[in-house]
Amino acid sequence: MPALALLFTVSARPLPAQQTSSRELSAPFSQAPAQASPEKLSLRAAIALALKNNLSVRVAGTQVDEAVGTQIRRKSGLEPVVTSDAVAKIQDTNLRAIGFSFPGFPIPLTTGGYGTYDFRVYARQPVVDRQAFHSYQSSKRQLDAANLTYQDMRDLVVRQAAGYYLDAEAAAAEVEAAEARLVTSRALEKLAQDQHSSGLATGVDVLRAQVQVQRDQQTLLVDRDSYQTAILVLQRFLGLQPGAPLELAERLEFHNLPPPEAEPALRAALESRADYRSLRAQRAALIEQQKAVRARYLPKLSIDGDYGPFGRNFGQMPAIGEIEGTVSFTVFDRDRNGEQREISSQLQRLDAQIADLERGIEQELRKALLDLDSAAQQVAVTQAGVGLAASELELSEDRFRSGVTDNIEVITAQSSLQSAQDDHISALARHADARMALARALGATEQTYENYLGSK
Repeated sequence: MPALALLFTVSARPLPAQQTSSRELSAPFSQAPAQASPEKLSLRAAIALALKNNLSVRVAGTQVDEAVGTQIRRKSGLEPVVTSDAVAKIQDTNLRAIGFSFPGFPIPLTTGGYGTYDFRVYARQPVVDRQAFHSYQSSKRQLDAANLTYQDMRDLVVRQAAGYYLDAEAAAAEVEAAEARLVTSRALEKLAQDQHSSGLATGVDVLRAQVQVQRDQQTLLVDRDSYQTAILVLQRFLGLQPGAPLELAERLEFHNLPPPEAEPALRAALESRADYRSLRAQRAALIEQQKAVRARYLPKLSIDGDYGPFGRNFGQMPAIGEIEGTVSFTVFDRDRNGEQREISSQLQRLDAQIADLERGIEQELRKALLDLDSAAQQVAVTQAGVGLAASELELSEDRFRSGVTDNIEVITAQSSLQSAQDDHISALARHADARMALARALGATEQTYENYLGSK
């Protein structure tokens, strides 16, 4: 068969196990019980499933809820507090013990038992409390940081889901290429047998062709195992049932992506990266905490009051109440110094993390740009290599068919074609991964990743 038939577009179409012409390879799969039709999964659908089911996203969501609860609690320090009491009391008071003593006048020792009823509503409203105010402002910045951390986790999950999907695409492409090579090897084996029957080849030529068929069968088995393993890893990450029928709906293809300029892209990344903005929000929260610590020595003004009926029986219970304003000062508080030192250390740590993350973002961005350019060149080179290797195989096959040489050249050409195809698949996978790495480095991955897929 003409070797040029092996020039094909590498794709990630997952193939049923029985598609090979080898009965030995298809037998274990054909004996398996019938399953439901596999679900076709696109990259966009995979990312949507990951954002919905992945554990990291769900945990980050609970941290946002926790930050909301903290903000509500901190805000309560600035809001009125209203309580009520209902007291029924029976008492007997020792008059002499509390100072009632008149010489010459008979005074009973105790008042005798009597009861009172008190139904009171108490209210307290802070008017000036800088410590509570800055604590509340700090909780708002912490909520911002939690929301940004949650978004960063979603962006990271988008990147990881795309990576696992691309791994499965590359593994499926290897399976497709291995199946095509096995078909060619079987055709060349038949050619060697025909040449041997015609006296144009030796038994060694037939043996070489049979050995090559066995090698290609082994490679196909390994590639199929790698593909199924990649599918299991993808299903686990997406929250799907491992082992459920699943097919990839998209092929591993080359989509050119013009790279952006590094410096403008870096400035845009620092504005868009949720992890960087989260650290900045955490720093703002610490600054508010510092202000709250300083405010611990400032005066606090609050208004307190109560109102309600009070008396000895329900028929005669006049309403009574009071209102008072309180100004309080903290004279000595050793804990304030310790808290100041804690927050200062936390600020130093955050400043170091922010500076390191800036360098890390720049490194990620520049590496993604380098990888994108390098992988695009590798795709072009390896594609040309596949064409040359296929031509070499075609020429060596023609020479062997004409009886000019033995099939050592054919076997060598087959190995060259296999290496060229593997290199081309790896280059395509690297380029696709570099596109998603660039999307992650620039930030806002969840909102913009479709711009880097290269297909509608």
